[in-house]
Amino acid sequence: MSGHSKWAQIKRQKGANDTKRGQIFTKLAREITIAARQGGGDPDTNFRLRLAVQRARGMNMPADNINRAIARATGTGDDGSSLDEVIYEGYGAGGVAIFVEVLTDNRNRTVAELRNVFTRGGGNLGETGSVGWIFEPRGLLVVPTNGADVDELTLVAIDAGAVDVNADETSVEIYTDVDQLEAVRKVLEAGGLTIDTADRVFVPKTQVTLDVEKTTQVLRMVERLEDLDDVQNVYSNICLTPELLATLAA
Repeated sequence: MSGHSKWAQIKRQKGANDTKRGQIFTKLAREITIAARQGGGDPDTNFRLRLAVQRARGMNMPADNINRAIARATGTGDDGSSLDEVIYEGYGAGGVAIFVEVLTDNRNRTVAELRNVFTRGGGNLGETGSVGWIFEPRGLLVVPTNGADVDELTLVAIDAGAVDVNADETSVEIYTDVDQLEAVRKVLEAGGLTIDTADRVFVPKTQVTLDVEKTTQVLRMVERLEDLDDVQNVYSNICLTPELLATLAA
């Protein structure tokens, strides 16, 4: 998964226009509302809400927007009650597995939009369960090295309860069991480490390596999926090697 995080960083460094930022805020607000609706509006006792709020703050979402999204879950009017959480699965170019998390108020519209993107991207939308078995939920913490010894950070993460660690010269990705994410985060922060990302993700058990042309085709399709209003997260099992990332970044 480390390649995927690097690619996300590259995309952020290239910058996002105001339209894209507004779309991101809309998706974050939906996630916050759903989380608050299901587990209450207190981030201290609602782990999913806490993660959603942290992610929103990390994207510089205004506090007023966050508070309004939480209020919608317990107030009247558009409280998010019409939104359904749905998983869609399919394949991209080269047989890459694609796993899509959706929040939608119209499944027919969403399926039509997804199928269009899959088809244009040289893939196809699959049946439920077709690729879901490839992915498993994990907690993810990203810690910037800030010049610290990577091996030492890795040992600290393992001692804190990490199940897997990926490191490079700029950051350490720490994977945990989902129910241990908050506990590991607290241990790392207590040790003086800065947490750039704390989130629940889906990690592929196996990966597929493709050439640059097909990799680019898959990533473009993933980006088109991410641009759909109803799509919250997209995961794939494509392997992004350092060589591929260097080529794509250029």
